[in-house]
Amino acid sequence: VRQQYDENSKNILFFIKDVTINSIPKPDDIFFEDLKRYSMLKILKENMFNKLYNDVYELRFAEDEEKKMLSHSVPKWYIESCRKIKYMFPKAHAVAYCIMAVRVAWFKVYHPEYYYVSYFSLRCDAYELSTMIKDADSIYARMKELMSKINAREANKKEKDIFDTLEVCYEMTSRGYKMVNIDLYKSLATEFRVDPDNNHIIIPPFKVLDGLGDNVAESIVQARQDRPFLSKEDLAERTQLSTTLIKKLSDLGVLNDLDDSNQMSLF
Repeated sequence: VRQQYDENSKNILFFIKDVTINSIPKPDDIFFEDLKRYSMLKILKENMFNKLYNDVYELRFAEDEEKKMLSHSVPKWYIESCRKIKYMFPKAHAVAYCIMAVRVAWFKVYHPEYYYVSYFSLRCDAYELSTMIKDADSIYARMKELMSKINAREANKKEKDIFDTLEVCYEMTSRGYKMVNIDLYKSLATEFRVDPDNNHIIIPPFKVLDGLGDNVAESIVQARQDRPFLSKEDLAERTQLSTTLIKKLSDLGVLNDLDDSNQMSLF
């Protein structure tokens, strides 16, 4: 029986006898050695094989190549198999993904704080910090709200992305780790970090605030390196924060320790 895999339609066809699974071209790096071994058995020249492999790989199998293969007694079912291949996933890529999966799993089990820091920094497209800093039950309640909208097909892309973020945040909180509020002096510009004083606490970056871009976030980090902020007025003057963003930070409680103006801080 011949098995032919069609990547596009995911169909499997059976119609030729005396063919084993191992003799069928495979859509990955193994195909190179497979085709070479099979072609050499049919006494195809090395340069012809190299051209054949490249053409199959790049999906431009030519008629003249089919004629040459037939003249060397390569069966038609094998030629048709070469035509059917739509994409070949390199073996090296598969190995790399497996190694990466093992590394990710190791960190998730033995150093979850660094796993979550990396995940939130690299894999999340939207944040809802007001929910993320709450307890597991509150996060789960918000997830149920979003899931209802998703199931009803009423959720927009941002809400779907927030759900994905909260799903991991809920897992993290359930494991005894906690997301805290933005910290004016500890938060980084664009990356989450582990609290240096408590490895069960994750500190979000400034960029999680809606409308606060990377450049504005960097301006806060640079300004605080010079000296502490005296007030909200001082913060606005020394950074690129707009009045709207300062209000958002105030509403989150990030600026609770700052007075409104420099003048008030003198008394």
